[in-house]
Order: sequence, then C-alpha cells, then structure tokens
Amino acid sequence: MAEATARLTSLLDESPLKAIQRWLWVLSTGGTLLDGFVIFALGVAMPLIIAEFHLRPDVVGLIGAALVLGAVFGAGIGGPVADRLGRKRLMLADMIIICAGAATSARANGPTMLFVGQFLVGVGVGIDFPVSSSYISEVLPKRSRARLMVATIACQSVGMLLAAAITLLLLKNVGSAQNWRLFLAIEGAIALLFFLLRLSESDSPHWLMARGKFAEAAQAFIRIMPEQREAVLQITGVAGNKSLVGLVAPTKPPGLAILFSRPYRARTVLVSVPWFLMDIATYGVGLFTPIILGAIAISGEAGGVITRDMAAARGSAAIDLFLLFGFLLGIWAVPRFGRIRMQAIGFGCMAVGMLVLMIAVRLSSSSLHIPLVFAGFIVFNLLMNVGPNATTFTLAPLLFPTQLRATASGFAASVAKIGATLGVFVLPILKGKFGVPAVLGMVAAVSVLGLIVTLVFGREDTK
Repeated sequence: MAEATARLTSLLDESPLKAIQRWLWVLSTGGTLLDGFVIFALGVAMPLIIAEFHLRPDVVGLIGAALVLGAVFGAGIGGPVADRLGRKRLMLADMIIICAGAATSARANGPTMLFVGQFLVGVGVGIDFPVSSSYISEVLPKRSRARLMVATIACQSVGMLLAAAITLLLLKNVGSAQNWRLFLAIEGAIALLFFLLRLSESDSPHWLMARGKFAEAAQAFIRIMPEQREAVLQITGVAGNKSLVGLVAPTKPPGLAILFSRPYRARTVLVSVPWFLMDIATYGVGLFTPIILGAIAISGEAGGVITRDMAAARGSAAIDLFLLFGFLLGIWAVPRFGRIRMQAIGFGCMAVGMLVLMIAVRLSSSSLHIPLVFAGFIVFNLLMNVGPNATTFTLAPLLFPTQLRATASGFAASVAKIGATLGVFVLPILKGKFGVPAVLGMVAAVSVLGLIVTLVFGREDTK
C-alpha cells in the first residue's frame, strides 16, 4: 500500500494543472470567502444592531466573539472528523450549518438569538478551514500547491470586498435600519450556492487510499488525471486484481495526542501559535475596522447611524482592498522567498502599522491625522496578507502526512480561533475602558510575539 501511495502521489505531483483541478479549487474556497464576507458584513451591521438593541460594549464583544467561538468548536471537530469520514461529507455539512446560522441571525429578535446564529455560522466556517485546506493539498500538483493554497486564503479578502459592495449597495438604496438582517441573510444564500456546487465533487483520492478504498481512490485519481487512467488502475490493483481492494486494511486516523509526540511537537507549535497570535490581531482589527475608523477618523461625519455606517463601510472597503493586494503579492512572494521568511516579515510590519496608527491618534488635530490612519491600516493589512495570513493557513496541510493532515489543520485552526475570540471580545472592552491606543498597543505586542515564535520554530519548515 505504501508503494502504491507513493507512486500515485508522484503521478499527481508531476501532472500539469488541469481545468478540473481549478474547479475543485474554486469549490474549496467557500469557507475562506464566507469567512471574509461574514467578518465585514457583521462589522458593518454592528452599528445598526447596537442602535436597534441598545447593546453595551461587553455584549457587542460577545456577539463578535460568538462567530469565532463557533469557529473554535468547528475547527476542533472538523479536522478529526474529516480524517475519519472523508473531506466531501464535511465540506457539504459545513455549508448547511452556515445556512442555518445565517437564517437564525437574520431573524434574531435580540442579542441572544443573534449570538446563537453567529455561533452556528462560526461552526460552519471553522469546519471548512481544515477540511478545505487538506482537500486542496491532496488534489493539486506539487508545482501549483503552495500558490493555490495562498490563493485560497486570499479569497477571504474577496469575501470582504464582496460584502463591502453588497452592504454599501443596500445601505445606499434601501436605507433601512433593518438592513443588517439582509447582510446576514445573504451569507446563507452564498453558503447554499456552495453546497449545491460541491455536490458534484469527488472525495480526496489520498484520503480514500489511506482508508483502503482503492477502487474509489482510483476513480478520484482518474477524474483528476484522465490521461493516466491505465497507470492508476494498474497501481491500485483495480485492473485485473479487484480482490486486492478488499484485502487492504484501512489506516485508522490517530488522535490529537500524536501532534504532541516528539516527531511533531515543534511542528505543532509552528502551525498553531503564530496563527493564534495573528488571529488576535486579524479578527480584532478586521471585525471592528468600521468602529475603529468611526472612533479615530470619521467621528465628525454628519448624519444618522446609516450615514455614519456608510462612511465607515466605505473607509473599511478602501482599506480592505489592500488585503487583496497583499494576498496577490503573497501568491508570488511566498513560493519565491519561503513561508517562514514572509511570515516573519509580515508580523514585523503588522507591528509597524499599529505603531503608525498610535502616532495618528496622538496627532488627532494635525493635517497628517487622516493620512496616517489610512497608512497604518494599509501597512497592517497589506503585509499581514503577504505574510502570516497567507502562510499560517498553508503550513499544517503541507507539513503533516495524509493521516494527520486534517487533524493537524483542525487543531491549528481551532487554536487560531481561540486567539480570534480573544481579539474580538477583548478589543471593544479595551476600547471602552482605555481607548483606541490600548487596542493598537495590544495588536502591536501580539504581532511582535508572532515574529519571535516564527523565528524560533521556523526551522521546522524546510521550504
């Protein structure tokens, strides 16, 4: 079995990238696209929700934290379950969960129902992260794998820009304080679309082989590499010796404990701790960018809550455009300069961006105030996505074997979402008690810590 796996892996690694693989990649981007959409849509919706339900800062933090708390749970169960039941089942189930959460959120009659809905959305997104990243790494040729995995997480910024376009369109043309319900309902429509499209995809051929399902694995490989049909059938034993299929014992996926055994311990730290630190910054700043902008840059905007929300959304969209620029640059830079180098550079520049924002706060009456605000956000978003936001997503799928891939990816994503939970819950409380400078200082500190951990444990990644 090991020899057959190695030969089939070699065939896939050396094959050219085909249209079917590009389509499978598109189907795998649903979770990251929705992650970005949800973060932006909830950020724009939050001022309207606060106005409708008269929420305290701690309740605002809890609603934001619900999304990432759900993601902690989803990522924690999604990886191990995907290693047992397969990638496709989970990639369908998570979209249904997101649909249910979006419907609950859109019909919320108070903060409790909204919390439950956002928690469910987070569960679905959390499941999709480790499962889709594992799936992508198992269906793409080696020369395209790293680049398209960075492109997968880049769809997070595509989701943000899509949410920006939709929310601004609705705020401008509908102009209702109830618009936030439409924002959250659209999340469910997108998830439903991905569910329907994913029905046609096959499961991961590598996972099927690891479970001893050689006949199904052969068909999955043939779908990806039709020109290698005879070679695949010969290797799997399906051609001329179908009895072999029944004789292969499936490999039982190991538990979480193996991630902390000596061969994998340092690698587990590398794939989880920097992601944890990055998500404190990413989700804390990303989810509340409209609110932060409202506090330090556009607080003088005239008009009611909808007008101010539109101004904040426009500013957020302009800033988030640099997320996409960063990811596009990362698609080129990460394969060229290496994951660890770009991750370290990114963390360092994230801290610089926050320091620029701290200077902007101190120069609130200066003509440099607004340019510095946008410069700080742009440096933060651009370099975050050239570096750690692109690399942390790709490390676990590329550093762990098939039997551990989704489990390791799920553990790393779950730890990351714990960081995200801290970011979105602590940020509004810090802002309420100590002001925006405290928030910016916290994000700068965790960015520096991420840089240190990356440099110390980066030797685990040899590329």
